[in-house]
Amino acid sequence: MTKLIEVENLSLSFRSGEQWTRVLHGVSFHVERGEVLGLVGESGCGKSTVGLTLLGYRHNNARIDSGAVRFKGEDIFTLKRKALDGLRGNRIGFVPQNPTTALNPGMRVGAQIAETLYLHRQVTGRAAVELRADELFDLVGLPRAAKLGQRYPHQLSGGQQQRVCIAIALACDPDLVVLDEPTTGLDVTTQEQIIALLIGLRSRLNMAMLYVTHDLGLLAQIADRIGVMYAGHLAEVAQTRRLFGAPRHPYTQGLIGSVPRIDGPGGDAPSPLRGLLRREELPPGCAFAPRCDLATVRCREEPQRLAEISKNHFAACWRWPEADKLRRKSTPVTDWQRQTSLSPLLEINGASIAYGLRRGPWGQLFPARVNLAVKALDITVGRGETFALVGESGSGKSTVARAVSGLLPPRSGRILLNGEALAPLVRNRTAEQRRCIQYIFQNPDASLNPRARIGTILARPLEMLGVDIDIPARVAAVLADVRLDGAYARRYPDELSGGERQRVAIARALIADPQLLICDEVLSALDVSVQANILELLKKLRSERDVALLFISHDLAVVRSLADRVGVLFGGELMSVGPVERIFAPPHHPYTLSLLEAVPRIDVVRKPRPRPAATPLQPSARPKCAYAGRCAFQLGQICIDTEPPWQDAGGGLTIRCHIPAAQLLARAMPDKDNKPRKEARI
Repeated sequence: MTKLIEVENLSLSFRSGEQWTRVLHGVSFHVERGEVLGLVGESGCGKSTVGLTLLGYRHNNARIDSGAVRFKGEDIFTLKRKALDGLRGNRIGFVPQNPTTALNPGMRVGAQIAETLYLHRQVTGRAAVELRADELFDLVGLPRAAKLGQRYPHQLSGGQQQRVCIAIALACDPDLVVLDEPTTGLDVTTQEQIIALLIGLRSRLNMAMLYVTHDLGLLAQIADRIGVMYAGHLAEVAQTRRLFGAPRHPYTQGLIGSVPRIDGPGGDAPSPLRGLLRREELPPGCAFAPRCDLATVRCREEPQRLAEISKNHFAACWRWPEADKLRRKSTPVTDWQRQTSLSPLLEINGASIAYGLRRGPWGQLFPARVNLAVKALDITVGRGETFALVGESGSGKSTVARAVSGLLPPRSGRILLNGEALAPLVRNRTAEQRRCIQYIFQNPDASLNPRARIGTILARPLEMLGVDIDIPARVAAVLADVRLDGAYARRYPDELSGGERQRVAIARALIADPQLLICDEVLSALDVSVQANILELLKKLRSERDVALLFISHDLAVVRSLADRVGVLFGGELMSVGPVERIFAPPHHPYTLSLLEAVPRIDVVRKPRPRPAATPLQPSARPKCAYAGRCAFQLGQICIDTEPPWQDAGGGLTIRCHIPAAQLLARAMPDKDNKPRKEARI
């Protein structure tokens, strides 16, 4: 193998006011032909900046202090604009994090691929361009390519939009593709499909990749080597199995220790990271010293450089032989959990929730092609309980949250709080009912007013509810509850990190002293260390305040570490409900099993388990089981014609399926003697 692209001693600074702040410090690495190099680290570590620099992109307020980026031996920084335009999208492709903002909303997706082909003169003539676009759609696994090319981005699902972005990146058969968090925010099944697609494309096209992410489990499935970044420095570089099997830098160990485990903690594990990255507090020596349990005076004063500690394994830490001291004995996942009150707080009885209602000329609502997003849902959440709703995108999780909060009225059924029926819309609920239910949104960047100080944002709910209380004192108290200093009340949201903004969003929900918090994907865009901090915060708040959580997520590992009970949702219908430990143990509903098998793990290289192919349904079919047509274990016509029954699988677990629980148990462990399959362990 030969070096395709080489980064040598790259240092880069951003201008802040009249000063320059160094964000990359002497970064050096290379990517070989056909290799996948993963770049991982916390938010703000500089990994996305490195990825964009490989394409020659540089922000107007940035400068290159030193170093070079050589693609096939040619320094990208010396190229003129015309040469760079011929390189980007042609020899080096790019897949962005958010396809919703990356794709032009006013252009059909086929035209967006054609634009790339025309620009780089890969093909000429309309017929040839359309043929190449169809080939690319087929390459990335998009169905009915000819029709799909005529759609606009908003007419595609998130996974389909990301596949279109990958197709655009591959349009000119590039030698290297830079992927910047391409699966962040996608559910585990869609993420699994995208990763399988990239692995297949790499083997077929011998394409090299730089994969930028904070998801360690994902890199375990696709990367050959991994570089770990912290505060603009490369802390460790090694082969994937070596890095996860024997990490030598304390920061790498902390990242691994912060990852929630789908199988629950057990045995020895690295200690999770403590604190947060604060660039203004970095010492002249090792940048990680303020958070490192092994740090000495020498560490704080002496800069650390990457050094080879074994064959092809590099670490920037002179105390790496002592790194195993940071391993700790894990405690069982159930130690922190407690028995919750049997008294129900929230009850959802037979609720069906629909989109497609439109308002008439006199304000009345009536259906127009009603699309039922949730059907006859029954859920009970006890006082102080954490009830998690899991499922892939489009399963109806957020729709349930919107109905409970009063933003979307149920079409039928009812929702009760403390035994009293809630009005369908929030504007018709009493002030006390509005106070008792508070919503924490997924993206604090969009939910916090960028023009208001944090103190003003937190005071607003109290003013709206007319609460007679000392508001400044209450603001200071709730900031303390989420482990933020009272001085944060004078800051604006853009002066806070992503984790700090999410803590403010939690504080805003807590300030009214609610009984129920609706947490809608509140951790999906956070890196593992910030995620671990927010998880610990939610656990403490639940314990201290006895507040119940309706926790909506597609991250099953996070759910296992936080929830008391779990409901598995597919197509707007519950497939399974039970205590968290029973949901994660066989027998599983076939859909639950598919979700669990799709979760990427850092200690296992997953190989697809052989399954019989699901029998696709006719477009006109209206099966009684929502999962029919995708179920690998489908029994036949009974799954289409007959409503699946609820069956007791023991220990409080109920499963809605025609297949008996005993058979589901056997199919969850199909090998001889009912032994689980062997995984390739790292």
